[in-house]
Amino acid sequence: MNNYCAAIDFGTNTARLLIAECSNLGVVPVRVEREIIRLGGGFTDEFGLSVEAQTRGLACLQRFSTIISEYGVTRIQASATSAVRDAANGSAFVDTAFHKTGIKLVVIDGDLEARLTLKGVLSSLISGTDTLVVLDIGGGSTEFTVSHHGSLLFSKSMPIGVVRLTEGFRTNDEMTHRVTSVIAELKDDVLKSGISLSGDYDLVGTAGTATTIAAIKMEMVEYDYTRVNNFTVLKDDIVEMFQRLLPLLPEERLAVKGLEKGREDLIIAGLIIITSVMNTFGFSRLKISDFGLLEGLALSCGSVDDES
Repeated sequence: MNNYCAAIDFGTNTARLLIAECSNLGVVPVRVEREIIRLGGGFTDEFGLSVEAQTRGLACLQRFSTIISEYGVTRIQASATSAVRDAANGSAFVDTAFHKTGIKLVVIDGDLEARLTLKGVLSSLISGTDTLVVLDIGGGSTEFTVSHHGSLLFSKSMPIGVVRLTEGFRTNDEMTHRVTSVIAELKDDVLKSGISLSGDYDLVGTAGTATTIAAIKMEMVEYDYTRVNNFTVLKDDIVEMFQRLLPLLPEERLAVKGLEKGREDLIIAGLIIITSVMNTFGFSRLKISDFGLLEGLALSCGSVDDES
């Protein structure tokens, strides 16, 4: 009898499955699966998740369900984030997913997402500062979290995910204007909370945009999370990356080593968010964490409701 648990981060762009041994000492991955499902693709305020996106999502969950059964896992923690929680048909999709796959998706809000992400990041982070700023750029939203000695001091969920931006705005200038406006509001909220941030603190990026930056910088042909975890990228390198990718057509960007298919059109929005945050708060470097919400879910397996 094994002591495995399974965690599923069912995001707006990417779905990930982790089967792991979890203890107070942390997470030991046994198997990791990921699939770009673009659940937020074709999203509308009126109808919510598109039929095509739901079909992709259900097929992915069925595949994950089969893998979980193969490992004999009975403890499963599966979360749905921005796309499902904002969708008019989100509840119906959750019911359909459970009926067809046996996986019960728990729709979590931005605050809980930030706390679980922080838990996952801290489980593998090597940092020289007591205060951390964690930036979790998703497909539908971006979570900005400040912690001190592992305790959450401030968090804000912002509606500027990479799918939402890419599909919602026609030009890069429009995206940039939207992002800088939201980040300016974020800075005001941080100041009002009484928190003073320094560029000397670690800015930690987690989720697809951040890990893609590391993969591109290292020119990875095959993704290796052990090399990505705790890798540091300078802001100047991120700006150079943005300038290199911006003039390319999405399909041309796929020739860049480290850029995963399915992110070729989304990477620009992600880079705009990261550079805006770095410029606004004075950060000169970004530390990358491959661990995040998925690992936080695994460490809270069976008790996410207790986290709220």
